[in-house]
Amino acid sequence: MGLDMEVAPAGSRPHRGRGRKIAGLVVAAVAVGALVAAVNGVDGLSGLSGLSGLGGGGRTGATAGVLPPATTQVTRQTLRETRDADGVLGYGPATSAVSRRPGTVTWLPDSGAQITRGRALYKVDNDPVVLMYGSTPAYRDLRIGTSGRDVENLERNLRALGYTGFTLDDEYTEATADAVLRWQDDRGLPETGVVELGRVVFAPGRVRVDSLTAESGQPTAPGQKVLGYTGTTKVVTVRLAADDQRMAKRGAKVSVTLPDGTSVSGKVTEVATVIEPGEGQNASPETKLEALVSLGRQKAAAGLDQAAVDVTFTASRRKDVLTVPVAALVALREGGFGVEVVEGNASRYVAVETGLFAGGRVEISGYGLAEGTSVGTPA
Repeated sequence: MGLDMEVAPAGSRPHRGRGRKIAGLVVAAVAVGALVAAVNGVDGLSGLSGLSGLGGGGRTGATAGVLPPATTQVTRQTLRETRDADGVLGYGPATSAVSRRPGTVTWLPDSGAQITRGRALYKVDNDPVVLMYGSTPAYRDLRIGTSGRDVENLERNLRALGYTGFTLDDEYTEATADAVLRWQDDRGLPETGVVELGRVVFAPGRVRVDSLTAESGQPTAPGQKVLGYTGTTKVVTVRLAADDQRMAKRGAKVSVTLPDGTSVSGKVTEVATVIEPGEGQNASPETKLEALVSLGRQKAAAGLDQAAVDVTFTASRRKDVLTVPVAALVALREGGFGVEVVEGNASRYVAVETGLFAGGRVEISGYGLAEGTSVGTPA
């Protein structure tokens, strides 16, 4: 089963010239595809990965009359289709602390201050609003007889602060109230045994004050923003197009390049859909993906509170595959692609199946191809 190609007599060159012209057209087309991909920020030609040859099971094709001007070897490697995106190094999105009690703001922390468990986040009427750790926000008074995740959060924090004598569960019992009384006494709060709504703010961990919305001496009311806070761990925020979701999956590994050129490994921890208002009077809003990326080494970002960084996502990965430069592909008359295998002073065409295109190389498979096989390329 040979390939339907014309073979020129020995010493003649028309077939090689024609074959190379065809190959040149393919290389030119692929080069244009690479340029389009580069403009769109894609490191690779994933859009071409669906092209295939005449079947990787094909044996040898027609012999060539003239050797190619240059050769390269088939290599075995891991190909990655990557995408670069702009990111911002900081502390992630800010959360607003909203007053739940009427009164007067009497104390606020400094912007940038870090607040830990049991400390005052701010004060109203000179009584502290205390930070505690937990995933469920405070939404009601906690007293004997109440139960739920917020009760468990409270008890876990009381125990961490050194108050014991109760069972750690989701039930607010008399023993819990006794621990609350001791805590209120130590904090100079009215000793009621009840944690009224607005006395504590639950956050996932210690926080960093990002901005101040209220002013000391200003009256406050339920629903009024007092300050904004973030976590204390530096993260990278990246905005992507909605159709890039396959790259920004939770748990996906990325590479982050800092302003000084240092490369740090990272991992996508959160992905959310956000709506960006359109620019201009008649512009429509755009749907975007916002990804948060944790850094593998926090020390690498020491001294940087906020900075522009580059984030490299890996969309596709093909491990331990045979590859050649894209320019080594030759268009076959029957359709699809092949490579020109060079053996000593002779060469022959072999049909190939193409896989992932990335970084100027392409994954191939074909009969008789192996690592180290010499194939023709343009000069």
